[in-house]
Amino acid sequence: MRVVLDTNVLISGLINPEGAPAQVVSLLLNGRITALFDDRMLREYREVLHRQKFGFTATVVAPLLEYIRSEGEYVAAEPISEKRFPDEDDRMFYEVAVTGNARCVITGNKDHYPREAIIRSPKEFVALYLSENEQPTTETT
Repeated sequence: MRVVLDTNVLISGLINPEGAPAQVVSLLLNGRITALFDDRMLREYREVLHRQKFGFTATVVAPLLEYIRSEGEYVAAEPISEKRFPDEDDRMFYEVAVTGNARCVITGNKDHYPREAIIRSPKEFVALYLSENEQPTTETT
């Protein structure tokens, strides 16, 4: 499944290994989902993940960014000007998602995006993923 990850999902997933954002990061690192990205997103990921206030070390950030770069899918995003964004910094994620035909933009800030089905919180995305990928169990007697 091809998705776009808002930076806040990566941060939350690294800070708290128990929550839905961590489940999203785990799905990513286990090859269950593919992250779509462009150069703007990689720059933001790098800049934000290196902020001192988060305390992430280079040994955590560098491999994560390299994984996204090598295993994700680069998208040459087309500008989308007809949509309004409360936070213009989030426009790039939406543009990559629409251009790259992503299943979802996963974000902890849904109110920063247009109200559309493609925009999912980490919890909503995990529920969607599980509903589509759960294997039926069979009991043997």
